[in-house]
Amino acid sequence: MKDQGSKPRSRTRSANGKAAGPDLASIEKGVSLILSGMGEDINRPGIKATPLRVARMFAEILGGAHEDPAVHLRVLQHEKHDEMVLIKSIPLYSMCEHHLLPFAGVAHVAYIPKGGRIVGLSKIARVVDILARRLQVQERLTKQVADLIMDRLKPLGVMVVIEAEHLCMSMRGAKKPKSVTVTSAVRGVFRSNSITRAEAINLIRGGPGSVRDV
Repeated sequence: MKDQGSKPRSRTRSANGKAAGPDLASIEKGVSLILSGMGEDINRPGIKATPLRVARMFAEILGGAHEDPAVHLRVLQHEKHDEMVLIKSIPLYSMCEHHLLPFAGVAHVAYIPKGGRIVGLSKIARVVDILARRLQVQERLTKQVADLIMDRLKPLGVMVVIEAEHLCMSMRGAKKPKSVTVTSAVRGVFRSNSITRAEAINLIRGGPGSVRDV
């Protein structure tokens, strides 16, 4: 009798006909092949359900690929602000597309509104989260956050700094745990005005690391 679990599962389709979510059945099959290729008995109790668990995990941690972060960047009506806004130490967890190993760290996002256009602080964190929950490289992630904010809010400038540890460097290859990769993307006045850029860097590096340190 054919294993019912191996049958393809229906997938939701978007308006353009493309799959709107991950194909869990295909991921399960792929994980089973990896386990089998490593010499594991894929039917032993400890890992029999592992392919499905991993498929569900990937659907969760890479779910940002099926979300549009731009929908969160709606300008707050009746609010005006024309000074720098900085959200520090936004936690992020992403998956390096080269080895399918995680990298984790924090993002610092600063922007200077133009015409008073601001968004809710949590919306910036949501943008970081959605773009991070994809197959990524840190350099691209940093630029994507900055470019999206520039495109949607049209601010005077944006600066994004990401600091992260990559498990592909910590547990394999070079095996250098606790090494931190820092990337930045600067747009608008943060690129053209060194004083403004220095102010943002000082705010990121200086002051309390969290509200608990105040």
